Amino acid sequence: MKKTLFDKVWDSHVVKSVPGGPDVLFIDRHMVHEVTSPVAFLGLKNRGIKVLHPERTFATADHNTPTLNQHLPIEDPLSANQLAALERNAKEHGISYWGLGHEKNGIVHVVGPEYGITLPGATIVCGDSHTSTHGAFGAIAFGIGTSEVEMVLASQCIMQPKPKSMRIHIEGEVGNGVTPKDVALYIISKLSTSGATGYFAEYTGPVFENMSMEGRMTVCNLSIEMGARGGMIAPDQTTFHYIKGREFAPQGADWDKAMDYWQTLYTDEGATYDKELILQGSDIEPMITYGTNPGMGVGISKSIPSASESKDSADSYRKSLNYMGFNENEPLLGKKVDYVFLGSCTNGRIEDFRAFTNIVKGRKKADHITAWLVPGSHKVRQAIIDEGLYDILIEAGFELREPGCSACLAMNEDKIPAGKVAVSTSNRNFEGRQGPGARTMLASPTVAAATAVMGVVTDPRTISN
Repeated sequence: MKKTLFDKVWDSHVVKSVPGGPDVLFIDRHMVHEVTSPVAFLGLKNRGIKVLHPERTFATADHNTPTLNQHLPIEDPLSANQLAALERNAKEHGISYWGLGHEKNGIVHVVGPEYGITLPGATIVCGDSHTSTHGAFGAIAFGIGTSEVEMVLASQCIMQPKPKSMRIHIEGEVGNGVTPKDVALYIISKLSTSGATGYFAEYTGPVFENMSMEGRMTVCNLSIEMGARGGMIAPDQTTFHYIKGREFAPQGADWDKAMDYWQTLYTDEGATYDKELILQGSDIEPMITYGTNPGMGVGISKSIPSASESKDSADSYRKSLNYMGFNENEPLLGKKVDYVFLGSCTNGRIEDFRAFTNIVKGRKKADHITAWLVPGSHKVRQAIIDEGLYDILIEAGFELREPGCSACLAMNEDKIPAGKVAVSTSNRNFEGRQGPGARTMLASPTVAAATAVMGVVTDPRTISN
């Protein structure tokens, strides 16, 4: 029987199928953080049981962590309590814990791949919707709720209905200045935020094959924003080269054995998907959002569409524009911006900082712009320094913060003030996502960089070095 990549990985992890119900799925890697885990660990305590496979569980602090002065005690009592609980629970259950100050600390979906925890053909879950990031390696990765976190801690399994399969294929090549973030936002703009609901997506075609692993992670990260359960890309030599030698990756004979399996992870010729979407790479340009969901995005050179062109209802569409302070048919280029945020599990990796720095090099940050540059991990932060990017950023008037989720979801001090407009490299632009009343425009690191130095929404192709 011909199988898709998704079918191969899913079917190989099914412990038991419930007729007419969900599958019992074995989980290879379980990532936990401080927000969704305390109640789950409390559930284990109340039942008098331990984590079944602590060696398959990895904990890091990221959501509530400050991005300045991490060496000082955390002022917010809720954040402090959650972080203390995670450290306590990890120690009690023998789980690897990378808390504040630890050299491996960072955003859960950044440090997993960095240390070779994320592997092809694996099943990976975390109490965070953007777990889909790990699908870039040919893994099945998805977010779970608190009760499911407890289920996986207790049994290393989860009950899940098998999603339908979807192929998203992009033919040809993308034009100059188009980044993986632009590709992802373009797909979402075509599908809407619900167009892939009920599906697990596989991205195929030369556009994805030619992406770096960090670019593929950005694409898979945003799968959830089109409603998909997750997204994945077949592993290839780019994948294997990225993984080899990382701390938790197989070594020696185990590597050879793993490669024998990983090289079978592709969709068989003749296998069918439940749904397919075929797009042209030449149609994509640098993207930016103008509304209050990630599907409300257009090419940066275009104007805001009219309500009649929207996939949302007219009332909902106009409410969204009213919140943003925008109007139908207005151009996006030249709109004044107050804040720029570079970071998050979407765009907080070293390649994102390289792209940002390449634009701002030799220029100065606009005086009225407040910029938050937040690396996704200590490893990324050190690379920024080691590669000389730090000096360029400082010279251009920027500062570099410490790792964390930061302004992506405003669970710490990094909140965009009400009414202010931010160009953000994160993943969501819902009302209040980056702070009560904050107005968010999602974009790539290069659009963010061009906007930061010009002070208004700017096409990076017009100023790139």
